[in-house]
Amino acid sequence: MSARAEFFEPNGQGAGTAGASEFIRELTSGMSHEERLAQVQWLARMLDDRFAVPGTRIRFSWDAILGLFPGLGDALTSVLSLLIVHHAWQTGASPLTLGRMLANVAADFLVGSIPFVGDLFDVAFKANRRNARLLEQHLNRQSKRPKHRFGN
Repeated sequence: MSARAEFFEPNGQGAGTAGASEFIRELTSGMSHEERLAQVQWLARMLDDRFAVPGTRIRFSWDAILGLFPGLGDALTSVLSLLIVHHAWQTGASPLTLGRMLANVAADFLVGSIPFVGDLFDVAFKANRRNARLLEQHLNRQSKRPKHRFGN
């Protein structure tokens, strides 16, 4: 079996036997919090503010561009946005933080699905940047917590 087939068919068992969540979990296992945050920031930049409108402070990216394709574009970018939520879940983010992140993704998907208005919303709302900040805040809070040592 080719390396490409093995990548898309974990353990050589075929794509239908492993769920998408299991595939993502395996793909991101073993990442440090710093690696997760770096990947989330890169993904948020690619989805929300990679390009600038010359002469303005307006930034946009693939979320707004793919949103021009009704339904399919918004579904694709929402799946990518859920990867950010997955990273937050893997770092132990609180249910409140995860709920806020999911609400951002849902708002981006629902309003973004409206032709033209949704594309303007994508440029202004930047759900992925918001979620990247939420993850960063979570990790900052987590690093400031005192570490409990047993036996001392």
